[in-house]
Amino acid sequence: MFTRDLIKPKPGETWLLVTSAWHMPRSVGIFRRLGIDVIPYPVAYRTFGNERDFWVSTSVIDKVIMLDSGVREWAGLLAYRLAGKTDALFPAP
Repeated sequence: MFTRDLIKPKPGETWLLVTSAWHMPRSVGIFRRLGIDVIPYPVAYRTFGNERDFWVSTSVIDKVIMLDSGVREWAGLLAYRLAGKTDALFPAP
């Protein structure tokens, strides 16, 4: 809401939304709910950019960390939907 008041978007304007790829679905949902047309531009991917991205980790700790991160984002999406901050549980790009 503060961003809308700050940028004061005009009808027909499209804004570039730059944020972490991890948080992009929630961010897109919030902006759309506020009536701000955005083009998602995700950054800060959680990858190495090489063959390590395709390795399957056998570390239980790595898997727990990944699960924890995923559950937090899913919980955030659900909470935002229930609070009316977004109009979709999984906002499409």
